Amino acid sequence: MWESESESLGGRDYGNGVLSSTKLSVKTDGFELRGQSWYVATDIPSDFLVQIGDVNFHLHKYPLLSRSGKMNRLIYESRDSELNKIVLDDLPGGPEAFELAAKFCYGIAVDLTASNISGLRCAAEYLEMTEDLEEGNLIFKTEAFLSYVVLSSWRDSIIVLKSCEKLSPWAENLQIVRRCSESIAWKACANPKGIRWAYTGRPPKISSPKWNDMKDSSPSRSQPVPPDWWFEDVSILRIDHFVRVVTAIKVKGMRFELIGAAIMHYAAKWLTGLIRESSGTADEISSYSASNSNGSCSSWKGGLHMIVAGMKDDPPTVQAKDQRMIIESLISIIPPQKDSVSCSFLLRLLRMANMLKVAPALVTELEKRVGMQFEQATLADLLIPAYNKGETLYDVDLVQRLLEHFLVQEQTESSSPSRQSFSDKHMYDASQRGNGTSAKMRVARLVDGYLTEVARDRNLSLTKFQVLAEALPESARTCDDGLYRAIDSYLKAHPTLSEHERKRLCRVMDCQKLSIDACMHAAQNERLPLRIVVQVLFSEQIKISNAMANSTLKEAGESQYQPMISNRKSLLEATPQSFQEGWATAKKDINTLKFELESVKAKYLELQNDMETLQRQFDKLTKQKQTSAWTSGWKKLGKLTKMTATDHQDIRSQVPNAAEQTRKTPRRWRNSIS
Repeated sequence: MWESESESLGGRDYGNGVLSSTKLSVKTDGFELRGQSWYVATDIPSDFLVQIGDVNFHLHKYPLLSRSGKMNRLIYESRDSELNKIVLDDLPGGPEAFELAAKFCYGIAVDLTASNISGLRCAAEYLEMTEDLEEGNLIFKTEAFLSYVVLSSWRDSIIVLKSCEKLSPWAENLQIVRRCSESIAWKACANPKGIRWAYTGRPPKISSPKWNDMKDSSPSRSQPVPPDWWFEDVSILRIDHFVRVVTAIKVKGMRFELIGAAIMHYAAKWLTGLIRESSGTADEISSYSASNSNGSCSSWKGGLHMIVAGMKDDPPTVQAKDQRMIIESLISIIPPQKDSVSCSFLLRLLRMANMLKVAPALVTELEKRVGMQFEQATLADLLIPAYNKGETLYDVDLVQRLLEHFLVQEQTESSSPSRQSFSDKHMYDASQRGNGTSAKMRVARLVDGYLTEVARDRNLSLTKFQVLAEALPESARTCDDGLYRAIDSYLKAHPTLSEHERKRLCRVMDCQKLSIDACMHAAQNERLPLRIVVQVLFSEQIKISNAMANSTLKEAGESQYQPMISNRKSLLEATPQSFQEGWATAKKDINTLKFELESVKAKYLELQNDMETLQRQFDKLTKQKQTSAWTSGWKKLGKLTKMTATDHQDIRSQVPNAAEQTRKTPRRWRNSIS
């Protein structure tokens, strides 16, 4: 009934993946599947039933006991010689792995592949098929196949690591995950010129292959292997295995730009919400890693889908938990170097982290990463909704924190000591100051645009607007036109502001930094306080005066140095006609603005005179009402007394004059007839 044969050498043909052992085996033609049950094709009736899930295996005790230590222990520890059924629901690999192990026990040839080797290796460990029972048992042979066949192949290492997802914790304890991760990391860090194995590479835009039906894309001699050739193969892994591979690649010393591009590729595949929010995410990853890779990111359909933002109050689903785990894992493995990933990617990741309520420590770390390269952000990425049930539509506090991280980073970089020489240090400091100033100017424009957008929100408080506008130093803004536009938008959306609040709002703006167009608009803006309008007009007059003075000095300098530069006239004549016409138009506009300013001043003085006249008339009327009858009577009597005294003085002055005239004239005596 039983035969004892020695193991053939052909059974150790690991290259072909064939395992066979005929020692203590039953003569059989194989296994037969009838419904949900497996039967051994032999004349000997089965005396042992193994149940795994919904699948039954009708086997014989002796082949199993001769190779499986667990079977021996279960049967003998039960102290039931008539035991003919056993349930193994916790066997790793399930019915598929046990089928292969059972065939091996019966001496049937088993084809080992990258798809079944991990499950069979874990099942052999579970069944305790060690060398103590038989030399060349299943553990030894599966371990040899893993070491000599799988780990030497790029494709097989990926497939085995992918198949380990359902074998936790057995695959971890048997070091299958670690060994495959190390093998993948070594091959990913290899020189692309020396790659001779097949890889998937960038998938086509129409459809992307699944992990188990990948087509060969062996490197050809005419087309060089791109540095990102391993992105697509690694991105099919589960997040925990992807983290293991990336960690191993970091240890091997790969460039942080490539690691960051691989993380962005993985996120675009598994977090499809990053693509839905912006159709240019794939192009962004492609352009960001242009120096490292060719082609664009795939639109893989097998990833997790984005949950609806409006359902944030619902209990977290399994899908949301998976996405949260992916985001937390990706944040933890992003390289610490600046520009390892794009700022747009970080902001989109931050948006999803806030929506899915990721751990606060990881969110803070992500905010600091955004602050390191905040000058690269765009306005569309900054408009992050307030998911914490805030009053405002957008998360203004988040942008405030990002700006603070940026300023702290700038301060740290400017104050960090340099180990260079004295001359190199001064050159480095100058370049750092220039880069810091340009970065602050870009951030200032970004913040002004953000304030313009969020100012339309009626629930945005004046304090938040003012704090965000004043967060940057004055040197960051050379022109306050963007800030004036944001203030005007806020005044439009909040018409009920008091005069004091409007003055407080406009205090964040420097009228002297406004352009001529902004000054003209502000002079006619009825929403601004009168004091601000006067300041704008005054600054505009100063600008016009300076422009006229500069033009006068320029003309004087040209006339003075004309003899020294003989060809200046020819240079002026050679200037384009459009430039000359534009200069004439500018002069005309300056004169027009000056005339309008003078007319406004004249109207202001006229209104001031009218106001003074009205004030005097009002004072007169007030005094007349306050005077009484006795007072008016005494005033009239006093006037009459003054007039009488004046008349008496006139009479007295006339009498001496008449006497003097009498003395001067000669007296003529008349001859009288007595």
